[in-house]
Amino acid sequence: MLEEISARIRENFEAKDSIREEGLKISREVVRECRTASFALHSQDFEKADKNIKTAGHALEKLEILFEGHADIYHAGFVEHAQQEYSEVSVLSSLLKEEGGKLPSPEELRVEYAAYLNGLGDVVGELRRHVLDLIRKESFEKAEVFLGIMENIHAALMDFDYPDAITGGLRRKTDISRSLIEKTRGDVVNAIGQKKLEIAMRNLESKL
Repeated sequence: MLEEISARIRENFEAKDSIREEGLKISREVVRECRTASFALHSQDFEKADKNIKTAGHALEKLEILFEGHADIYHAGFVEHAQQEYSEVSVLSSLLKEEGGKLPSPEELRVEYAAYLNGLGDVVGELRRHVLDLIRKESFEKAEVFLGIMENIHAALMDFDYPDAITGGLRRKTDISRSLIEKTRGDVVNAIGQKKLEIAMRNLESKL
């Protein structure tokens, strides 16, 4: 009797282990495609980014099918991480392509709410990188626009003051985003001040 029970359990565990390994492989593909898309977005190569994001989305759909009936593995953590990466790059794509356009919803992306919110938290860091690029190009007005978007995202995340067990550690992402915004605001203010000073110096020199 015990041998029969053990055999059934072993068979179940073997199946779960096989599914888990396949799921890990697919989730790594999602993360890889999303990070490649992120680099493409910062390089303004939107066509390539769209292809990578689409590939990542198809891979996430595979995970849904693979883990059907295996909720324990689905919620083990690595699927949520893949969904976070996908949410982050999808939102970033919308923002950079349309400069503050309509954001895709978690329902449209087919991701869990906690994963979506944590992905939003990571978008703040990507937008800081974009703002610094704009500062180097002396596109100060656009830099201020994206700084405002960063602040709006942080304000939205602040509304979700729930335990980490529900939000997936969102509080830490929110704290990090606040720090990044403060640094970015300082960078923008300093850059604008420096530019005004340079203009004033040139005007003064032309009068001498």
